[in-house]
Amino acid sequence: QVQLVESGGGLVQAGGSLRLSCVASGRTFGNSAMAWFRQAPGLEREFVAAISWSGSSTDYTDSVKGRFTISRDNAKNTVYLQMNSLKPEDTAVYYCAARRDISWIGNRGYEYAYWGQGTQVTVSP
Repeated sequence: QVQLVESGGGLVQAGGSLRLSCVASGRTFGNSAMAWFRQAPGLEREFVAAISWSGSSTDYTDSVKGRFTISRDNAKNTVYLQMNSLKPEDTAVYYCAARRDISWIGNRGYEYAYWGQGTQVTVSP
């Protein structure tokens, strides 16, 4: 059974930092692109960042460019999201996602076959 488990969320003041982790189990994701999405209350889920299987290609939504960094460690089946200079508008549930044996990145939810349960990130003013 495929499982993605996120951790690292929490409450932080504006300007602070958090590092999210997503550990994949049940299969290897070394040849799959992975991504982070988020969903704030009352809003649709939105793309945050994605990384190719090798880590050589990344993509970010405009609102997080220069503040967030996505990375991965294939030996540990883990993808990370380093979030700096956090803003109240970053408050959301953050979800990890993985493509099924597809190495290049995508920024649409339907392109990802596997999803974690989410981790809450709350940024206070």
